[in-house]
Amino acid sequence: MKHTISALILRAVPASLLLVAPLAATAQAIEEIVVTADFRGRPASEIPASVTVLAADEVAQLALQHFEELINVVPNLNWSGDGHRARYLQIRGVGELEQYQGAPNPSVGFLIDDIDFSGIGTIATTFDIERIEVLRGPQGTRYGANALAGLVYVQSAMPTAEREGRLQLTAGDDDTLAGGVAFGGPLAAGDSLSYRLSAHHHESNGFRDNAYLGRDDTNGRDETTVRGRVRWLPADTLSVDFAALFADIQNGYDAFAIDNSLTMLSDRPGKDAQRSVGGSLRIEWSALSWATLTSISAVADSDIGFDFDADWGNDESWAPVTYDFISLSDRSRRTVSQEFRLASSDAGRIFGGTTDWLAGVYLLDLEDELMTINQGEYFDPGFDFADSLDDSFGSVYEATNIAIFGQLDMEIAAATRLSGGLRLERRTTDYVDTAGLQAGPSETMTGGDITLSHDHSGELTSFVTLSRGYKAGGFNLGLVPDDRREFDAESMWNLEAGIKSSLLDGALAVNVSAFYSRREDQQVRTSFQLVPGDPASFVFFTDNAAEGRTLGLEAEVRWAIGDALDLYANVGLLDAEFEEFVTPQVDLSGRAQAHAPDYTLAAGASYRHPSGIFARLDVTARDAFYFDVSHDQTSQPYELANARVGYERDNWSVQLWARNLFDRHYAVRGFYFGNEPPDFPNTLYTRAGDPRQLAVTFDMIF
Repeated sequence: MKHTISALILRAVPASLLLVAPLAATAQAIEEIVVTADFRGRPASEIPASVTVLAADEVAQLALQHFEELINVVPNLNWSGDGHRARYLQIRGVGELEQYQGAPNPSVGFLIDDIDFSGIGTIATTFDIERIEVLRGPQGTRYGANALAGLVYVQSAMPTAEREGRLQLTAGDDDTLAGGVAFGGPLAAGDSLSYRLSAHHHESNGFRDNAYLGRDDTNGRDETTVRGRVRWLPADTLSVDFAALFADIQNGYDAFAIDNSLTMLSDRPGKDAQRSVGGSLRIEWSALSWATLTSISAVADSDIGFDFDADWGNDESWAPVTYDFISLSDRSRRTVSQEFRLASSDAGRIFGGTTDWLAGVYLLDLEDELMTINQGEYFDPGFDFADSLDDSFGSVYEATNIAIFGQLDMEIAAATRLSGGLRLERRTTDYVDTAGLQAGPSETMTGGDITLSHDHSGELTSFVTLSRGYKAGGFNLGLVPDDRREFDAESMWNLEAGIKSSLLDGALAVNVSAFYSRREDQQVRTSFQLVPGDPASFVFFTDNAAEGRTLGLEAEVRWAIGDALDLYANVGLLDAEFEEFVTPQVDLSGRAQAHAPDYTLAAGASYRHPSGIFARLDVTARDAFYFDVSHDQTSQPYELANARVGYERDNWSVQLWARNLFDRHYAVRGFYFGNEPPDFPNTLYTRAGDPRQLAVTFDMIF
C-alpha cells in the first residue's frame, strides 16, 4: 500500500500529459465559476487555495442522484460507507468515520445554501444543484471549528431573470424510478422579485438481495427533496436571497453480509433515514460608499433514524446457537446560525488605497438529542451459556459557538498580494445523559492564514499559504478510563504552494497545489469490544493520542477542444501517517491514517456532435487504504468507469447511463471483529459499493 510521493507523481504525470497533446481544433474558453464559499465571492481561478468546483452541467453529468456519486472525481476526497449514504467525509485523510454517540464534532464542514449540515449530509441529493465547491485544507479564518480538514458547499439553482422550467424522468435497473420538476423566474415582467421551486423523488431497491426474507428492497432508497428560492432586488444597493429546503430520506440499511457479498441474511434489516427542514436568508447591502454589509441567517431541524441488525444473520444462520442483536437510534438536531460581516469597497480601502479589509462575527447554536436502544440475546447450548441485552441510552447536548474574524488583502506590488486572516472562537457546551454523565467543557480556539500570491502574467498565478485550523475538544461516554474521559482541542498547521493557470486563450486550465500539514494533539477515535459475542458492546472513545504528518499534491487539468470535445484529469497524491500514536491497545506510530488512499485519480472526456449526439466517459481510481485505526485491515485498489450516450435537441434530451460499467466489486467500509458464533474469530467484514447500474434519463426544458 505504501508509496512514496515521488513514485506516485511519476505514475500520474504521464496520464495528465496525454491531455495536453497538440491542438487539433480551435479552442473554446472554459467558463469562469464564482466560488460562493469564499468571503468575497471570487472566481475559482483567483482563490489562492486548493479548490474543486463542480458546475451544474458536471453535477448533472456525473451524479445520478446523490453527492456521494461525485466523490471519486474530487482529488483527495474520500468517504466512510458507515451508513446508506455518504455523510462521513475525509479530506486529505482527515475526517470522521462514524458517530453513534456523544457530541457532534465534525472535521469536514458541509453546507447546503448556507445551512449547516456538517456530519449529517445524508440529504445531499443533486437535482437542481447549481454548483458544488470543495475547499481542501483548514478553513481556520472562514469557517473555524467545523472545517479543520476543509469544506463542502452545495448551492441550489438560483432564480433567473426569465421564466424557465425543467422536467427530468429516470428509469433504470434495480427498479430505479425518479422524477423531478423545477421552474421559476420573475413574478412579473421586469419584477425585482423572482423565485425558483423544485421537487424530486427517487426510489430504487438498493442493490442488495435478502435471501432469508426473500426480498430485494431491504437496502432500498426512498429519497424526496423539495427546494425553494426567492431573490429580491429592490435597489441597486440591496439584494435579499432566501433559500428553503425539505428533504425526506427514508432509506433501508441492510448493507453488511457475513461473506462480504451483496446477499444479505439479516432477519431485522435496519434503516438510515433523515428528515430535514431548513432555511437561510442572505442580505447584502452596499449603500455605504466605503463598505458592503452582509448578513447570513440559517436554521435547520433534522430527525435522524439509524437502525441495523447487529448480528447480520437469523435463527437459521447461527443454529443451534441463538444469536440475535439489534441497535436502534433516533437523533434530532437543531441549529441556528447568524453571521454579520463588513467588507470594504474600493472607496473604503486603507493604507493609501492598497488594502481591502473585512471584519465579522459569527454565532452558532446547536442542540442534539439522542436515544439509542440495544437489544439482543445469546445462548450456546454446547456450553449451556446464556446472555441477554436490553440497554437504552439517551443524551442531550447543547453547544454555542461565538467567533470574531477579520481579513486583510494588501497589494504590495503591481502584481503581488499579501493576505492575512484571523479567527477567534469561543465554544461553550452542556451535556447530560441517562448514564449519569454531566459535562460542560468550554474552550477558546484560534486559527487563521497568511498568503502571498503573484500574477506572473495574465495566464499564470502562483501562491504560497500558511494556515492554521482547529477542532474543538470534547468528552467520551461509557466505560472508558477516567483519564480518558475528556480530550483536548486539536490544531493543524498547513503549508501550501500552488499555481493556477489559464492557457490557450482560456481553453486550457491547469491548477496544481502541493501541501505539507502537521496535526498537533490529534484526536483519534478508536474502539474495542467489551463482551465477545455481543456486537453491540463496542466502546468508542476519542483521545489526543497522536501527532500526524501529511504530504501531498492535487492537480486538475481541464481542456476545451473546440465546441465539441472537453477533457479533464484530476490527480490527488497523499502520504498521511501517524508520526506518533500510542494507546493501551495499539502502537500505530509510522502507520498511514485511515481512509487516506495514497492516490485518487479521475479522467474523462465528453463529446457533443452538431447533430445532437453526445457521449461521455469517466474513469476513476483509488489506492488501497486502511479501514480504521483499531485494526490494520485494508481495502483493495480499484478502478471504476462511468459512461453515458444520448441525443439532444433544442429543449429536450434523452440519455443512457452506465455507472460502474464493468461491475467492479469494491469496498467503502471495513470492520475487523468477531461476529460468527460460537468461536467468534476476528474477521474482516466489508461493505461493498454499488454494482453496475444502467438507467435512462429524459430531460426537457420549458
